[in-house]
Amino acid sequence: MQCIINRRAEFSASHRYWFSDRTEQSNQEQFGACARSPGHGHNYELYVSMLGELDRYGMVLNLSDVKQVIKKEVTSQLDFAYLNDVWPEFSHTLPTTENLARLIWQRLAPHLPLVKIQLYEHPRLWAEYKGAGMEAYLTVGTHFSAAHRLALPSLSLEENTEIYGKCARPNGHGHNYHLEVTVKGEVDARTGMLVDLVKLHEVIEEIVIEPLDHTFLNKDIPHFETVVPTAENIAVYIARLLKTPIQALGAVLDRVKLIESPNNSCEIDCSWLDSELHLPAQSQPALV
Repeated sequence: MQCIINRRAEFSASHRYWFSDRTEQSNQEQFGACARSPGHGHNYELYVSMLGELDRYGMVLNLSDVKQVIKKEVTSQLDFAYLNDVWPEFSHTLPTTENLARLIWQRLAPHLPLVKIQLYEHPRLWAEYKGAGMEAYLTVGTHFSAAHRLALPSLSLEENTEIYGKCARPNGHGHNYHLEVTVKGEVDARTGMLVDLVKLHEVIEEIVIEPLDHTFLNKDIPHFETVVPTAENIAVYIARLLKTPIQALGAVLDRVKLIESPNNSCEIDCSWLDSELHLPAQSQPALV
């Protein structure tokens, strides 16, 4: 029987996004605050996922051994280090989160049966790498506050209450939504980036956060005049808004996760968007 196990580790390190063969203005334009001298630091969290057969002791691997491998190959080298100088690869590429996850995989793969490396730079920015060449995933987190009411206009208050419970109350209610947007792409060999992070933040802010923040979704957003703004439908709406602008940045929208409350969240796999674009209008999924 196969099982995936996960081991967490952490390290603190600093880095700077800077190319010495570029002007200060060029570096600032591409990397923003990350280009500031002498750099900045993070408390990184690393999750190493491994796949294997359960042995007669009920283990895939001895986690004490795994801990020592991760320490020897990764954390002892990176902890309290300036990442630009610590590994030779960073003499010609940058220690971005996605690039660092890819290089951590390369160091651990000879020793552990890896299936995924997940590296958190901070709680609202993390990368995933699954061993597919230069392909990696980057997730950014953000938030907005909005009110909504869950009710179908064609139904009575009693009928809507039977379906949606308290969420059907006539005057609505609000949430502090947490949004996670994951993009997929090829890590650039020079910059170490799969997408321009500054522009990605700008796209999400301008297309999603600014229009939705502090609104009553049913009344302020035309789409939700006829579509019930459940967390699922909001996530689908956000995915459709972001797909083309993220493509224009050279990445692919992979998934959207919307956390409505500590108890409720939904996640949309955005691969279906490609097929949806080729469907006749009457064949597209009806969302309520």
